[in-house]
Amino acid sequence: MTDFKNGYDTLSTAIEDLQSMGYNVDYDLVEDGLKSKNLKKKWNAEELEVVKFYRFEGVSDPGDNTILFVIECNDGNKGLLVDAYGADVYISPKMIEKLRMNDQ
Repeated sequence: MTDFKNGYDTLSTAIEDLQSMGYNVDYDLVEDGLKSKNLKKKWNAEELEVVKFYRFEGVSDPGDNTILFVIECNDGNKGLLVDAYGADVYISPKMIEKLRMNDQ
């Protein structure tokens, strides 16, 4: 099990640190899962696990929130998804359940 930090001061610091830990895939949200443009691959909701998430609030605008999801897929790929709920895409109920931000 990876030993994650409890928090980071900035999104860029979090991304840099997590990438150094092997979370290098840049995920994009799609209706029923995630995709990676670089890998030209897609994962369904049941093929992935959100292992940690971090919230960041905008300094000038508290409504400007960003969420960083740390994700591991069942094929060994590991990466990051930034601000999924800001995406302009329909999300399936299965994927919504995966991205629920329960305290971990």
